[in-house]
Amino acid sequence: MKDICRFDPYVLDTLLPDLVGHDRQPSAFLVYLYLADRVTRGRARACAASLSTLAVDTGLSKSAIQRGLRTLVRRRLVRVDRRSPTAVPVYTPLRPWARRERAV
Repeated sequence: MKDICRFDPYVLDTLLPDLVGHDRQPSAFLVYLYLADRVTRGRARACAASLSTLAVDTGLSKSAIQRGLRTLVRRRLVRVDRRSPTAVPVYTPLRPWARRERAV
């Protein structure tokens, strides 16, 4: 049986044009999709990944990954936790739009 790729409509309808078109950060969108997929497949809330892993798995450069992550953290779409300065970061993709939907 084939895997079916399902996205929250907000991700493609709003987040894609916002990050890629408005912020001009396609790398941020790709990093968000990658992290969201890793979390969904692993049935977890967060995933640990080094910059090298993110770069190899997405095909982006490390600097593009860093720029994308800065944008995602600033926009509060990803939370980054580190146990120490040299530890592999743990990324939690956030869905702030889901909280707004529940409040309405």
